[in-house]
Order: sequence, then structure tokens, then C-alpha cells
Amino acid sequence: MSDLIIEKIQQAVEILKEKNIDMWMTFVRESGNMKDPMMDMIVGTNCTWQTAYIITKQGDTIAILGSLDVANLQSKGTYKELIGYVKGIREDLQKTLNKINPNKIAVNYSLDNNLADGLSHGMYLQLAEHLKGTPYLDRLISSEEIVASLRGRKSQSELELMKEAIKITLNLFSKVSGFIKPGVSEKQVADFLLDEVKKLNLETAWEVEHCPAVFTGPDTAGAHAGPTDRLVQPGHVLNIDFGVKYNEYCSDLQRTWYILKEGETEAPPEVKRGFQVIVDAIQKSADAIRPGKQGCEIDDIARNYIVVNGYEEYPHGLGHQIGRKAHDGGGLLAPRWERYGNIPFIPIEKGQVYTIEPRLTIKDHGIATIEEMVFVKEDGVEFLSQPQKEIYLIGS
Repeated sequence: MSDLIIEKIQQAVEILKEKNIDMWMTFVRESGNMKDPMMDMIVGTNCTWQTAYIITKQGDTIAILGSLDVANLQSKGTYKELIGYVKGIREDLQKTLNKINPNKIAVNYSLDNNLADGLSHGMYLQLAEHLKGTPYLDRLISSEEIVASLRGRKSQSELELMKEAIKITLNLFSKVSGFIKPGVSEKQVADFLLDEVKKLNLETAWEVEHCPAVFTGPDTAGAHAGPTDRLVQPGHVLNIDFGVKYNEYCSDLQRTWYILKEGETEAPPEVKRGFQVIVDAIQKSADAIRPGKQGCEIDDIARNYIVVNGYEEYPHGLGHQIGRKAHDGGGLLAPRWERYGNIPFIPIEKGQVYTIEPRLTIKDHGIATIEEMVFVKEDGVEFLSQPQKEIYLIGS
């Protein structure tokens, strides 16, 4: 992973130049207990004492760290200059800042982006104390723009890892189709998939308590809930939300099945109609994605299409970025709701990967939902996952 970390650090330098930010400093301690969300991407190991990982727009990579941590980071080869201290970080930190004299120092706090908010309040107070009497305390800004762009813009190496995760996930969806039948429970369906993940020596993309999430029939527990003892029955619409982590990169996909009643050879019209509305909503929103568009503009398209077709609007955003985490990056394809803050207004960027996942309720049958993953290009998107265009049928 060191090569990939160096690749992302080089990308960070270009982002700093683009945004005219002189320095990005990730300030941490005891990261084995409380890890900053960016450390896996730009460091690749843990630290014990107070540590400042510094990247500048000139391309400098400097780590000021406890002397006993130097050899470990040196073995990773990710930072060019390592400054080890014994008694305290303050003197070396101030010397380094005086040498560079940055006008803007991005540090790891954010109001809206949790992945840029690794600086605890206590560590902020420590940093403020170290910078007391210098001009640098007034030069601190949030790193959220850097983090959003760095996590969002996928390198070719990252993209290939994500494509492999998607391929594995789609193969597991095919396998579980042979297991689903009337009388099995949501938990049994989930356990089947978890057993397959274990055979591959992989991890799920998020917590196993609700990865996979399995919902069958009407009145299910809803999104972000774990599978239950509820049994699959004829006439149910069943959906699964699932992803795997492959070499630290995630997939996140959803697929929908219909359980045929006795004598049925296809889903009833109301089920087919609801499913088709989801298919069309995904395609219409994907067709509209371009770099520079706001996420809320894309959410508008799917949300309005579903409502115009007579269904209630879905109670969440249309899609999120994905990468090393299932929910990654900065911007969302999301409505202008208070809970999302400024995030729905962040412009879409070339190189980002988003999910598109509208849902609707089909009365007396269950939830219809599909989740696809798309890669943002200069003139549109590329579907990374083979889109589900027909509802999967399970015989009774």
C-alpha cells in the first residue's frame, strides 16, 4: 500500500496548488486508539506521541514525531523528512513552520465532513498552545476541501481496486439468488453472503451487523437496519444492500428480487411498474451528472421523477461517494435538508465515484431499490456496476 499512499500524497500536492493552500498538517497522537480518518490514506501506519504530518504545495513531506516512532515511519518510505523529538514537539514544529512560513495551514477539522474532522478538541487546544506567540494560529483553516478532493478523485490504481470489489459483489449477488426461497429468513440470507465473504478471505464494506442489509416484504425495518427473523414469502419484494472491501477499497450495491406466488410466471404489474420507475430514475440522474453540477441538482431529478409517478419521496440522499470507506469523499447527491449542511451544494468533480440509490415503496409487496456505482468523467459518467434492468424472479 505504500506505493498507493505516495500516489495519493503526490495528488494532495497538486490539490494544494490548485486551491492555493500552502500547507496541510494532520496533527494526531495515539492513533492506535483514535485514528484520524486520513491516516490510512496519507500515512499508512500509526504513531504514539504527538505527531504532525505535513504536506506542502511545494511537494515537501515532513513528519515531526516522537523519536521512537521514526524507524517505523522510515520503513514505510512515505515521508521524505522525518524529525524526531524526545521532550516535546513544540520547538521542532515552530522551527518547521518558521522555515516554510505558510500563509494558510489546513488542519483536520470540519463542520460538515466527518472524514476531515479528526482533530479532537483536546488536540486543537494542544496545537493552539504550541502555536501561541506565533502568527500561525491565525492562519489555520479547515482541511475539508483538500480531504474532499483527495478522497473523491480516484487514481487509476484506486479505480481498478474498486472495479474488482464490484465484480466480486455482483458475483455474490448471483450466488445468493440460488439460495433465496420462501421460508428462509432475512438472517439466513445474510449469513449465506457472510459465509461467502469469509471463503474469499475478505471483509464487508461496512459493519457486519447490517452488511448485508436484507429486507423482505412490506413493513420492513428500513435502511441501515440489520436483517431479522422475518421470513421470505411469495408475493414479497426482497432487496439486499451489500458490499465488500477488496485491498482496502469498497463496493456498495443494492439489488431487488420478487418472490413469485403459485401460478405466477412474472411479477404483477404494480411491482414491475415500481421497479421500472427506479430503473428510470437512476438512468435519468446518471445522464445529468457532469463535473461542476451540484449534488442537490442530481437528487432533484430522481426525487421529482419518483414523486411525479405517484410515490412518496425517499427519506435520504440519492447517492454518496465511495472509496476506502463505503461513505467517502465530501459531496453528496442529496436534497437541501438541514441535516446535510453545505454538502449538497459541493460541486461534482471529475474522477469521483458515486452511488445512485433511489427507493420507493410498492404497497403490500415491499421496497424496490437498486444501487449502482458510477465514475464521473469529463462529459458524463461510466457505470462501474452492470445496471440491474429487470427484477430478479424467485420461484416458489
